[in-house]
Amino acid sequence: MVKEFKRSLTIAGHRTSLSLEPEFWEALTQAAAARKISLASLVAEIDSLRGERNLSSAIRVWLLQAKGRATPVTGAR
Repeated sequence: MVKEFKRSLTIAGHRTSLSLEPEFWEALTQAAAARKISLASLVAEIDSLRGERNLSSAIRVWLLQAKGRATPVTGAR
């Protein structure tokens, strides 16, 4: 079983703790770097879009959607 890692971030002036698997932390860090923003800024952006989902789930979904947007479509008709 993969262990989740907990990190604390300040989002919109509030300290919050997030638990994600190491692979998701790495992908999130890379996404923030690619956008030239801080990890906290990216998480705040995802937080503002998440609706009813918990924040950790929203981050995982956002990362999967971002990967889908970055994957070129080949052979599409």
